[in-house]
Amino acid sequence: MMRLLRQAQRLSVAPIRQIRKRKLKQGKLRPRRRRRGHLAPTPAPENRLVDERAGPLQVRLAETWDEVDAALALRYRVFFDEMQARATPGIVAKQRDVDEFDPYCDHLLVIDTALGTGPEAVVGTYRMLRRRGAARVGRFYSSSEYDIRPIIDHHGEILEMGRSCVDAAHRTRAAMQLLWKGVTAYVLAHRIDILFGCASLHGTDPAAMAVPLSYLYHHHLAPPLLRPVALPARHVGMNLMAKEAIDAKAAMRDLPPMIKGYLRLGGVVGDGAVIDYDFNTVDVLVYVDMRKVSERYYRHYTRGIQAEA
Repeated sequence: MMRLLRQAQRLSVAPIRQIRKRKLKQGKLRPRRRRRGHLAPTPAPENRLVDERAGPLQVRLAETWDEVDAALALRYRVFFDEMQARATPGIVAKQRDVDEFDPYCDHLLVIDTALGTGPEAVVGTYRMLRRRGAARVGRFYSSSEYDIRPIIDHHGEILEMGRSCVDAAHRTRAAMQLLWKGVTAYVLAHRIDILFGCASLHGTDPAAMAVPLSYLYHHHLAPPLLRPVALPARHVGMNLMAKEAIDAKAAMRDLPPMIKGYLRLGGVVGDGAVIDYDFNTVDVLVYVDMRKVSERYYRHYTRGIQAEA
């Protein structure tokens, strides 16, 4: 028994296991039973839910806890080392960006097969949380910043995405498009109606982001009945510039790639931005009604997927 415990302590997925154990003690969660070291029985390559390729790059879901751990390590390097997020002593000690949501998410990975085929080759990731997983945690991540009842009240399947990052050496158009193609394959497989999540602008001074925030407000604000709103205590106005003072084409060009990805699918934003001092960002809530995605971009992101289905 002691030998097994020592082996478990050496596993780099210990942060996730510790979170699950703590939550279970509180009596709030019952984690899904899974084989040790695996998220689920590893599928044969031909049976993967998501498996798209572009040159040496591959996008698929994490299949082992070691692969999840590689995604957590990548997130730490990007968010904490590179973007200067504020880490707790526990996060610093683990060198992993991990929270209570991670055990109940699917983790989409971009893998550079020139580096390998497993954890050592993970160069991009996106965290996917469906309604069932959120129920086990007790909430969606976005609910700490926004009133998302207009989304939660939808009766169909919804998907929260977050913690997106790509290794600095792999931030190419091909990698970003492959990541979105993986998202689209996941959406098709799970019949997702609505995608949503907090998307980030780097920095914590909204005035310095007057152009992107005002552009989003004037050109991509969600309709009133379906509009998530930042929580009152955290609400920061986005209407910082007159619409006619904004060069819309330049503003769109300069947005972070993930926000542009949402918008190109027909995405809209909630009312109000939120400053996240821990992650050194200003967040906006973005969502996409997949039932209304423009046909042109739907064809673009599903090219090759439906032919294989």
